[in-house]
Amino acid sequence: MSEKRKGDVGHNPGVTDRDDVDLIVEQWRRERAGMRPEPMAVFGRIYRLARIVGDAQERVYADWGIGRGEFDVLAALRRSGEPYTLAPKELAAALMLTSGGMTGRLDRLERAGLLRRAPDPADRRGLRVTLTDPGRRAVEEAAEAGLAVQRRILDALPPADQTRLGDLLRALLAAAEAG
Repeated sequence: MSEKRKGDVGHNPGVTDRDDVDLIVEQWRRERAGMRPEPMAVFGRIYRLARIVGDAQERVYADWGIGRGEFDVLAALRRSGEPYTLAPKELAAALMLTSGGMTGRLDRLERAGLLRRAPDPADRRGLRVTLTDPGRRAVEEAAEAGLAVQRRILDALPPADQTRLGDLLRALLAAAEAG
């Protein structure tokens, strides 16, 4: 369903006039005249885009033997700054995971030598999770490769549109989080 625009003024080259989401919206309009399915045009594309980009990043991260979930743990540690150490509870909160979900990821990453767990010197009952040097290298390289995937896709838009899109999505996210 990809009719290409013919370089009309104000249109981005390669952008389609219509896509599968348009078809879905039109079908709902036809079948349920009073439904007002316009939000599907926005959120249908957001969901599809997130899936496509997420899957592409998953393939990229596989080069480092990690998936998105493991990348998220390593990235949270790396973003925390030196010494790249957090408590498991801090990691779980940052990633919105249960303690069980976090434990599985930490186990896999520790076996791979990308992080280590050690007793917390300030709390005998606690642990600290620290990024190892191989883990730091892996997450930095994987982050760059993942960003390349995102850049390739975003480059379909001019820089001003990229900024505007970021602003619009921030506003939508704030509205969604506000309930």
